[in-house]
Amino acid sequence: MTEQQLLDAARAGDEDAYTRLVAAHRRELHAHCYRMLGSSEDAEDALQETLLRAWRGLPRFEGRSSVRSWLYRIATNASLRLAERRRPLVLPSDQGPPWDPHAEMPEAHPEPIWLEPLPDAPEAYEERESVELAFVAALQLLPARQRAVLILRDVLGFSGTEVAEALGTSRAAVDSALQRAHGTVDARLPARSQQATLRELGDAGQRELTARFTRAWDAGDVDGIVALLTDDATITMPPFPSWYAGRDAIAAFFRGGPFRTGNRWRTVPTAANGQLAVAGYLHDGDAYVAHGVHVLEVDGDRLAGWTAFLGPEVVARFGLPRRLQEETPTPGP
Repeated sequence: MTEQQLLDAARAGDEDAYTRLVAAHRRELHAHCYRMLGSSEDAEDALQETLLRAWRGLPRFEGRSSVRSWLYRIATNASLRLAERRRPLVLPSDQGPPWDPHAEMPEAHPEPIWLEPLPDAPEAYEERESVELAFVAALQLLPARQRAVLILRDVLGFSGTEVAEALGTSRAAVDSALQRAHGTVDARLPARSQQATLRELGDAGQRELTARFTRAWDAGDVDGIVALLTDDATITMPPFPSWYAGRDAIAAFFRGGPFRTGNRWRTVPTAANGQLAVAGYLHDGDAYVAHGVHVLEVDGDRLAGWTAFLGPEVVARFGLPRRLQEETPTPGP
């Protein structure tokens, strides 16, 4: 059936036709809600609200725009409603200066204030670049409506008039919001996207860099890990508010923290936010227990650092097991 036939059937009350109609848009709508909210779980909530509102609103859909544009309009406003009910999510590096690696780590922040990773990044290049961690983190620094304007205009390519209609505002207000949003986001983004860096590194280079990192991590080789870092590398570890900057500080933290005597690790390659990533498992008794997902930032053939999203529930969202037995083969990416 064509999209128009599915639409006609759905408007006549055929729920199966509606499910098929929206199926082609689910993945990109979820990515859109994630950009808006910085949380894959919140994005799923916004997506479910979008699909419910769209189903209920089908009788009023006049077809003046495409189904895709109509769904994006609903998803944007669902995300705005959710964003307005809670504070923007951030990374620890947005909250204060680097932590002293010799000081005791602070307590984990119990409230959901931290940006979350996006498992299984979309396939299209444009979408991969627009869910990179640095970009999504910069978006969260914008007021919610500025965020919506920038995403709709720059990422999705909607016209200023379309965005004004979607947000119930004027074209002039959209243009003004876009200009202000650019000023904030452009100042926070690195000179090169991860997609440009990874393309230059190539598939073989990406595999080699990931393998070098995982070999050093699994061996507890702090010097080997630090050798992979740029001089100004940083690591952050939500939900802990502390973060560390520079190879010396990172090495000191590692020796007194993750790689202190007795700790044993295993890593599993994965992917998040269109970037290289690994899941970490810490040995506990007779098994390795899921500890977190490290989203890597590549700079040339080295690492400019990573964000370690800690917690077994984070690993589970990537479809990976919560425990690896001693003899369990390491899952592939």
